[in-house]
Amino acid sequence: MRGFIIHDDHLHGIQNLDAVAARRVSYNGAGMPGTAIEPFLDETCEPRVRGFLHRPVSPDGDALVLTHGAGANCQSPLLLAVAGAFAECGTTVLRCDLPFRQMRPHGPPGAGSAARDREGLRQAVTAMRKIVPSRIFLGGHSYGGRQATMLAAEDSGVAAALLLLSYPLHPPRRPTQLRTAHFPQLHVPSLFAQGTRDEFASVEEITSALELIPARTRLLVIEGAGHSLAGRRELPAVTAKVISAFREFIG
Repeated sequence: MRGFIIHDDHLHGIQNLDAVAARRVSYNGAGMPGTAIEPFLDETCEPRVRGFLHRPVSPDGDALVLTHGAGANCQSPLLLAVAGAFAECGTTVLRCDLPFRQMRPHGPPGAGSAARDREGLRQAVTAMRKIVPSRIFLGGHSYGGRQATMLAAEDSGVAAALLLLSYPLHPPRRPTQLRTAHFPQLHVPSLFAQGTRDEFASVEEITSALELIPARTRLLVIEGAGHSLAGRRELPAVTAKVISAFREFIG
């Protein structure tokens, strides 16, 4: 299904989104308390769910489960910023560590861990359904986003929409090793945010790949960004663009 491409210089809107996510309480642009951030642990399921819950002051009933890439954890600057920004807008956010990261603090996922990581995401979504009454969105950076798409391809009811930050379409310098076999089974609306300097996927490559997805898609192009999507200085502006585009996408 043909989607839409948005370039970042076409987006305007939400400001003051650089939330202070390392503190238990973040503050909005007016200096007032914005969101509460609390550790989250659910050991009643397998794999267990571990992360941090961002509770907005004025919740809108929706929630986002957000996870990290292969070399990071749920404390990465990008996840902190995106989670804080969504919470400022009223969305409850759980940023969580995938099961492979809970097993060891450093290093990439091991061979054969992907299925368990996807089950971890499913359990995180289940946990959020007990907290919020409305829609659940699922998102992730790089490897985390890829696992989210694979889970949604297996179970279209797992989330109302996907937010995919720097989708790793192929390994660097290996453009023929595409990670798209599951795309034709993906029936969940999906927004992809991709940098123009991402070595895991060019804008042209990701645009072509999205043609394989039958669900509604949108591509947000971040000019000059690499696979991390944003450095420290660019993070507030990039986060604002991602939030604005996703909120427009989901309606």
